[in-house]
Amino acid sequence: MNREDFPILGNGKIYFDNAATTLKPKCVIDAMDKYYLEYTSNIHRGDYDAATITNEKYDNVRNIVSEFINCDSKTVIYTSGATHSLNMVVFGFMRYYLKSGDEVLLNKGEHASNILPWIILSEEIGFKIKYVPLNEDYSLTLDNIKKMVTPNTKVISLAMISNVIGDVRDIKAIGDYCKSNNIIFNVDGAQGIPHMKFDFKDSNVDFLSFSGHKMCGPTGVGILVGRYELLEKMKPIMYGGGMNSFFEEDNSYELKDIPTRFEAGTPAIAEVIGLGEAIKYLMGISMEKIHQQEINLKTYFLEKVKDIDNIIVYNKNVNSGIIAFNIDSVFAQDASMYLNHYGIAVRAGNHCAKMLKDEMNIKNTVRISMYFYNTYEEIDKVIEVLRNSKDIFKVIL
Repeated sequence: MNREDFPILGNGKIYFDNAATTLKPKCVIDAMDKYYLEYTSNIHRGDYDAATITNEKYDNVRNIVSEFINCDSKTVIYTSGATHSLNMVVFGFMRYYLKSGDEVLLNKGEHASNILPWIILSEEIGFKIKYVPLNEDYSLTLDNIKKMVTPNTKVISLAMISNVIGDVRDIKAIGDYCKSNNIIFNVDGAQGIPHMKFDFKDSNVDFLSFSGHKMCGPTGVGILVGRYELLEKMKPIMYGGGMNSFFEEDNSYELKDIPTRFEAGTPAIAEVIGLGEAIKYLMGISMEKIHQQEINLKTYFLEKVKDIDNIIVYNKNVNSGIIAFNIDSVFAQDASMYLNHYGIAVRAGNHCAKMLKDEMNIKNTVRISMYFYNTYEEIDKVIEVLRNSKDIFKVIL
């Protein structure tokens, strides 16, 4: 699907590492090149023609994000990525919201970016982190969340889709539950927003983070969206040019309105413009079609792989394009090197979910992650290589 839009796919390689980063369509590359070649300027600084063009294109990306996920454009904050966004929530809002004795619910399937900041802040404040148990298939359910909630539960923070197991969490149901119980709901959308349609206003999410590079956009740019009344209480974690109205010798100062007050310094201008182009590109395809293509590819892979007796798949029933597996008695990195020998790019390791081993009793897996430009023919090639994996060490040694 739409493979002709991706110049890099002409190199003959097979790319199945889309959960780490996605490939970039020519329209995104062209939009960023045009900024550098035709109207380079800083934002909100100049009164000349190029600066006017830059301002319009840069500021309009908030409107594009607003249309994409149904949120207010004034609540769209540009960041360097989902990690930056999540840290802003933890250290800019939660530091002043949580107190000793409060509880934050996480789970061991989360990415480091949605666990480490909480650990660091808990050392400072003294709130308690509780980990919601996963089901036998390593999925996270609302029922298990409810069992962990107490009157001290103030925050639930989780990913829309986990980056190893790929289970799709019921964000709407969890959001409704959080709203009815006065619990702040923080969502890491890095693996979800690029792959399925999402409605921010309807979901009762309080904070949402996602990255550009996982959705056909450039690296170095991301988005934080929050409920306006919460953003009003959030403090910037960076201060400098562009985000203040004035500061004086007597230490008086005034910060600009949301969202600008959270965007100190010169931002990644070309990257923001590129992200806007990527979002328009995905909307042109439709998120429903993208998600269905991933499910079709995953279903095809699982049907083909089931008769290869030395392949262990850990997440057969998830509704996403992520497949976690191992070759029996083979170290995950060795399996990845073996696939790379045949021009197949996958990811191996703990995938930044270092606590998941406590639930799965294995430390590392091989991850295949689909996107809409992958094909059945590519899967056939992977299956062929895996079918011959009994000879793996003759290949990689």
